[in-house]
Amino acid sequence: MATALATFMSLPLVALAAHGTSVDRMDRLRAALGDGCPNLLIKRDDLLSFAMGGNKVRKMQAIAAQALARGADTLITCGGIQSNHARVTAATGALVGLRVVLVVNGPPPGKLTGNALLDAIFGADVRYVATRDERAPMMDQIARQLRDDGRKPFVIPLGASTATGALGFARGVGEIAVAGIKPDVIVHATSSGGTQAGLIAGGALLGLRARVIGVSADDPAGTLEATVRSLLDDIRICLGAAPASIGADRAIEIDDRFVGDGYGIPTPASTAALELVARTEGILLDPVYTAKAMAGLISRINAGEFGRDETVLFWHTGGVPGLFV
Repeated sequence: MATALATFMSLPLVALAAHGTSVDRMDRLRAALGDGCPNLLIKRDDLLSFAMGGNKVRKMQAIAAQALARGADTLITCGGIQSNHARVTAATGALVGLRVVLVVNGPPPGKLTGNALLDAIFGADVRYVATRDERAPMMDQIARQLRDDGRKPFVIPLGASTATGALGFARGVGEIAVAGIKPDVIVHATSSGGTQAGLIAGGALLGLRARVIGVSADDPAGTLEATVRSLLDDIRICLGAAPASIGADRAIEIDDRFVGDGYGIPTPASTAALELVARTEGILLDPVYTAKAMAGLISRINAGEFGRDETVLFWHTGGVPGLFV
């Protein structure tokens, strides 16, 4: 365990965001949800001080260090047209001096908005494909062409959800541990699995025993569980750790009841959650990820799942540019 922790803490990072983020109380939201509501905290990763913040900043701090160590001159990644990960990758390339190629699925928009506008401002080369299934083959094709041209591309999988990316995010759990905050439950939005794997591994390594509940933004629970378990196994290998020391012996809790009609499509519950948090706490959620995660949390509170004396931390994973689409 000590060796695994030392390896984890020595993970190379590029300092994209120089400052940690606050953990704030949500007392007005708690009051609005009634007497049985647990203590509510929120981790404000939407306020990370780089490229409009979000969980992908933590992942990219580790991924960028890995790419630079391998001598890369180009970052290639993929996502939807409004991908938060694509936006942060574009900004990372601008900061560290690497070319960025983004492969996004969907028709080229007539007017750039939200993250797509930011991708252009950060100077990314954006390539469009019709479907999600075409993204990975296109990334491979671009990488081969760049290698043939004598360049050194570094391909980043969807969401930067690799062991390295997950461990980059896990370092954020240290901010909770150092502050002496010990939530009973952490709730967050989950999609490509790296954030949930990072929360589980980081909590285990740093002595936090909180339940980690991921609320799916798209995929079924079984699919995401398999992804998170695979990432935890990769983390175990990367750190040379015993499974229990990185939380791989724990249940993977994923709630897929709030996806609605699909990825990026708001539901009545997610819209109500977004408006409630805005009108009680002055905090903006995003319609793709965090509003659905908050809808999941509110549903569990209303069902009496948590005790009034328990502490539930909602990890705000960013995505606010999605409001401006």
